[in-house]
Amino acid sequence: MKKAQIAYICQNCEYRAPKWLGKCPQCESYNTFTEEIIQSKRYEVKPIIGAKPVLFSDIELKDETRIKTGIEEYDRAIGGGLVPGSVHLLGGDPGIGKSTLTLQIADQLSKNGHKILYVSAEESAAQLKIRSARLGISNKSSIYVICETQLDSIRSCVRDLEPDVVIIDSIQMIYKPEIPSAPGMITQVRECATFMTHDAKEMNTTFIIIGHITKEGTIAGPKTLEHLVDAVFYLEGDRYQSFRILRAIKNRYGPTSEIAVFEMTLKGLEEVKNPSELFLSENRDGRTGSVVTASLVGSRVLLSEIQSLTSPCHSGFPSRRVTGLDHQRIHQLIAVLDSKYGFPLSHNDVFVNVVGGIRIEEPSADLPAAIAIASSLKRKSVDASTCTIGEVGLSGEVRPVNQINLRINEAKKLGFKKIIVPKGNSKELSVINDIKVLAVSQLIDAIDLCNL
Repeated sequence: MKKAQIAYICQNCEYRAPKWLGKCPQCESYNTFTEEIIQSKRYEVKPIIGAKPVLFSDIELKDETRIKTGIEEYDRAIGGGLVPGSVHLLGGDPGIGKSTLTLQIADQLSKNGHKILYVSAEESAAQLKIRSARLGISNKSSIYVICETQLDSIRSCVRDLEPDVVIIDSIQMIYKPEIPSAPGMITQVRECATFMTHDAKEMNTTFIIIGHITKEGTIAGPKTLEHLVDAVFYLEGDRYQSFRILRAIKNRYGPTSEIAVFEMTLKGLEEVKNPSELFLSENRDGRTGSVVTASLVGSRVLLSEIQSLTSPCHSGFPSRRVTGLDHQRIHQLIAVLDSKYGFPLSHNDVFVNVVGGIRIEEPSADLPAAIAIASSLKRKSVDASTCTIGEVGLSGEVRPVNQINLRINEAKKLGFKKIIVPKGNSKELSVINDIKVLAVSQLIDAIDLCNL
């Protein structure tokens, strides 16, 4: 009898080792290796008969018909709606609202006449019914529910029902008996996702798969699943606060720069039409280290508040803590303020945070972040009706940003009376009433305009 082959696989990065290791040499995580039996033949791949190569010039483009979910924020984040035959992977922290969001999507789709199959692998039908009642989902909603964890049974149900959309909650609980490893292991997750992707393409059915995340914040079985599916989305936010942000990590059918903002209520997730109002709802008068900026997130302009706190360092090793901005760019701004303009930051701890859990990836937040740091250090507040935009170079110059007029208009809508912009954008500026536009070429000029 042939002895089974055994491999030890890291559950974090899928590194394979011939023996068990306490620390993974690739991702340096501890106690992540599990023993798995390797079979030379787990399933048979059927050859495609009659497939012939086609000239690239002979390929005909068809109109892409998307399935609107009825939730505008979600539709915009995924690129305009669900593409038939696509596979979406939705990840997020436990309790963040993944199941709530997918159940609301299923309800809206069923109201629009689509056939939905909800595969509940973690909750019983009674538990699902209780949650649906809390979310206000009608008893007449035409959602088919199956509480099953075995892959073959789920695939059989999908083929018999032929739904438009299948929701899997969650992939870590689905297993295939022929694979000798526990549910949730990388081998099980990979193989189950592979079969689901095959069924989605063959039946032209959309699959929305919920996936758990690891301690490092990535989807369990991370890179394997991301390569298999068409789109990857993360539902982010603090589970103890009300707002949630849906962010695209990968999307073959739309942009990855769009975000959707929701607010968690007693009746589930509700769309936030104007996120800027949500993140700027508090009064900032007299608050030091607080500056508002207008950043471009996908096709929308989002106003957010950047806060900074500086305090004397007593250990000899100044601390820098950054949340929501690029850590390296904050180090760069601290160096510019210290070496160019004499701000004594080398002896101060510096903390920078973007309010509301928003993450700003574009460099237009350089100028407001630098002003926030200067404001905290000087213990002087910036006028609450002032908004700032601009990228800061190593010599302290303020560089232009794109879509400047959109940013100014959004600041005006929310009641800002003054906005500081790069001088390089002067030629693009349109005449906008009821807001004073101040153009600067150097960081120190912007600091002086804020009376710091």
